[in-house]
Amino acid sequence: MDLKDIVSISGKPGLYKILAQGKNNIFVESLTEKKRFPAYASDKISSLQDISIYTLDDDLKLTDVYDLMFKNLDGKNALSHKENPKKLRDYLLTIIPTYDYERVYDSDVKKLFQWYNILQKLGFLQIKEEKIVEKKATKPKPKAKPSSKSSTKKTSVSKKA
Repeated sequence: MDLKDIVSISGKPGLYKILAQGKNNIFVESLTEKKRFPAYASDKISSLQDISIYTLDDDLKLTDVYDLMFKNLDGKNALSHKENPKKLRDYLLTIIPTYDYERVYDSDVKKLFQWYNILQKLGFLQIKEEKIVEKKATKPKPKAKPSSKSSTKKTSVSKKA
């Protein structure tokens, strides 16, 4: 799962895809509404690749959390972010039993589920193992090298004709 081009902008709902980068801003497109606009350096922009969740041990990257959720849900939608926060937290405990209940707020859990459902609906979530298998299956074949002078002569003959 590669979420480096997917960002969250503080104060704006939803997720955005980075399209281009300017000198003082980046141009983004809303994943749900498909609207494009510039996001400036003064906006708080967070890449989903860089976001982590507090656990009792080490922090867990959001991409790893989404991998666990995807495997646990068999690629289906998660609970709606509009559910009771206690229900969302209980479900999160089944996926990540060591997440820090005190430092992860209800709003964070709601965003986690909302973003998961957006990414799952649009097909951004895939298991890493599938990508590796696909790459191994589609190895490019080496190209044959033209080695004879006769092929050059044939080309020149065909051009004259």
